Amino acid sequence: MEKNLFYENIKKYADLTEAEFEKLSSFYHIEKIERNQMILSEGEICDFEGYVLEGCFKIFYKEDNIKDHVLYFAIEDWWVLDIGSFVSGKASKLNIQALEDSVIMTINKEDKEKLYVEMPKAERLFRLMNQKALESIQLRMISMLNKTADKRYLDFKNKYPTLEQRIPQHQIAAYLGISHEFLSKIRRKLL
Repeated sequence: MEKNLFYENIKKYADLTEAEFEKLSSFYHIEKIERNQMILSEGEICDFEGYVLEGCFKIFYKEDNIKDHVLYFAIEDWWVLDIGSFVSGKASKLNIQALEDSVIMTINKEDKEKLYVEMPKAERLFRLMNQKALESIQLRMISMLNKTADKRYLDFKNKYPTLEQRIPQHQIAAYLGISHEFLSKIRRKLL
């Protein structure tokens, strides 16, 4: 499995030597995940942080064990975890499911803490990455509060340009907070 994507992602946030990158990546393990496999279910503790090399995941919560609300999709070059559960060690309120056969690099909490001790640059690296993720979450919240469904759909297409061809329409609707039928109307209107 090629780690170039991982290296390019890390380089956005930290200037690591090749030896430092090799040390950092040695803390990660590559895992193959099958389509529809749950890698985290509500009530479990998220004991991993993952980087997506191939595939697609949805991070979601279930309303009354019936309706999915998709917080985000993690595709290639994205990170996947429940940060609250990972940091606190408390039960997750989220679910993470593979929508395609996928490959991820994972690190557990204990190894991440060891990485911080052995490589202080890593702590700064992940702080910067978390700040970027927080900014993204805030922008998503603002979008959900003040944009029309049409604009949210166009934002989705801009943020995930290839995803619409890869996942079912009802998953996109769950991300947008609208019904599958309403998404169909939006798509027809915009065509």
